[in-house]
Amino acid sequence: MSPSLFVLIPALACAIFALIFLAGARRCRMRRAALGAGLRLLLALGFALAAIGLIGLGVTIRHYLALEGEVTVARLDFRELAPNRFEVRVTTADGREQLFELTGEEWQLDARVISWKLPAALAGAPPLYRVERLSGRYRDIARERESARSVHALDAGALPDLWVLKGRFPRWLPFVDAHYGSAAYLPMGDGARYTVTLGGRGGLVARPADAATQRRMEESGW
Repeated sequence: MSPSLFVLIPALACAIFALIFLAGARRCRMRRAALGAGLRLLLALGFALAAIGLIGLGVTIRHYLALEGEVTVARLDFRELAPNRFEVRVTTADGREQLFELTGEEWQLDARVISWKLPAALAGAPPLYRVERLSGRYRDIARERESARSVHALDAGALPDLWVLKGRFPRWLPFVDAHYGSAAYLPMGDGARYTVTLGGRGGLVARPADAATQRRMEESGW
């Protein structure tokens, strides 16, 4: 189930309860039962606010995917265009394919990870993630300083974003734990292929996707 649906289904339930109590308040007014009408209006307002809050939460996580155990979040295929310049095809878990150009000798993938504290964890909310950016670099520090950076966003950056909101207003979202997951830098090469997995604790792990890439890494001393 989509993470947004995980939130929007109870939001719909809250909205239905709000309408039920609002209708009950109207009936009480017709019977001139002021106390009953006031109580039902209060309950209707509470459920309506809960529905609005849950809908807002669903909007902020609509670009995230559920993290259930260790999952493959991306596959990367490299093609050399020129010395230290590569085209990389990134295929993410949602089926999207994107082409980027990286300069340098090594690449790294970063992801945003959201986990939950009580009471959300008690409700069974799964950790969430979305891949954020892909970057390249040179091994030599002096060359890295002098060369232009090659960094690409893997997601357009949905606003509002729960990960960003947690960073800006941590006291407002005590049940949210937002952190980064980063795969270690690995070498780029013509025909190199990698898979990137994300574990339940939010750590990214990059591995060669075929024997040829594994052999090339071993021969280069990785």
